[in-house]
Amino acid sequence: METKRIVATVVMLLVAAFVRAPLSGAAHTGGTADWPEHHGHGRTNISPDKGLLKEWPLSGPRKIWTYSQCGRGYSGVTIADGMIFTAGDFERQERVIALDMDGKLLWKQPNGDSWRRSSPGSRATPTYSDGAVYHMNPTGRLAAYEAKSGRPLWVVDLKAKFDAKYGIWALAENVIVDGDKILCMPGGPRGRVVALDKRTGKTLWVNTEIEHSAAYCSGLVVNHGGARQLITLTQRSVVGVDVETGKLLWSAPFVPRSPQNSLTPVFKDGYVFIACGHSSGGRLIKPDLSARSAKTVWHREDLDDCHSGALLVDGRLYGTACRQGGKQFYCVDFLTGRTIKLDKTFGKVGITFADGMIYALNYQGTMYLLAITPEGFDVISRFELKRKPVNSYLAHPVVCGGRMYIRCGNDLHAYDIQAD
Repeated sequence: METKRIVATVVMLLVAAFVRAPLSGAAHTGGTADWPEHHGHGRTNISPDKGLLKEWPLSGPRKIWTYSQCGRGYSGVTIADGMIFTAGDFERQERVIALDMDGKLLWKQPNGDSWRRSSPGSRATPTYSDGAVYHMNPTGRLAAYEAKSGRPLWVVDLKAKFDAKYGIWALAENVIVDGDKILCMPGGPRGRVVALDKRTGKTLWVNTEIEHSAAYCSGLVVNHGGARQLITLTQRSVVGVDVETGKLLWSAPFVPRSPQNSLTPVFKDGYVFIACGHSSGGRLIKPDLSARSAKTVWHREDLDDCHSGALLVDGRLYGTACRQGGKQFYCVDFLTGRTIKLDKTFGKVGITFADGMIYALNYQGTMYLLAITPEGFDVISRFELKRKPVNSYLAHPVVCGGRMYIRCGNDLHAYDIQAD
């Protein structure tokens, strides 16, 4: 049972979206050296960085600095406007943290009580947009802060306002900023999905049509079928919601054998990939707005992705399966599900992509650099990080501005990966 809880923690914390071309998320901050929300612009998990190292020394790339007061948790990092943001638990209080690019603390602000029950620690990664930072704690306290100073701007208690419902591992959503709206899923009977004004926290619309409560998923926004829609997972379905009105556009059952619907859906040209760790495998669906439903294109039990998400590059899906797939790192064709390559040597990994390479960090603290090849992928380099307790290496690596950032528990490391 403990093993199941550990794995599920990974899922809900790293709910990730790996998409090639959706339009979503935080506003761009200008230039390429920013990563303003979990998994970057549009939640593609694809960095625009170029000119990066194609192999590393045996000891790994040069470490620039380490910040060792992140607190307990699994939050990743966002980078914008010359600052780095993350979150962590400090005794009984959750806090949002801002650093400068030299790893020096700028500010640290509370965001409610920390999560003390199953798999304690922070979950969500802060989202940046237009000079503000937004963060939701595990019990649904959604707060906005001025990015430069940390000054609190507003707070909405989603549990009190919408009767937010969450599972044994709490809420783990990385909220989306789309234009002037914040989109999130309290999952309660008074608000399954809601849109708030990002400047004030005022409610713009509420969806109560959806039947099921929140899972551990962070959705994505796409333009498809003449509508701008939020695609996300509930505990028992996948849904598309009109971003402008909150109307439910379509839904399809996705009932896991264990409550771990957490993978951010992957969208490409009208097709959506969804998966659930440990139980329901992975499947490609095609939503039909006229029928308000979706048709299954293919389904594979062994693609039960729960930790790495699914990274889409040039028509191929990359990620890590869980129990059904034997913790295999996979490369499959997006439209057909055809196997290109499977590898069980890594264990479960969190991934990101930059300059033709996949960066993969496994549970044990081994960092891999993989080259994409016609046959799938090849391991080019690897190095070992300092051994940490179980669950320390759950946050996905981030590549931004010629650096690689790795969060492991209380520590955040920055490495120089820019080629000379």
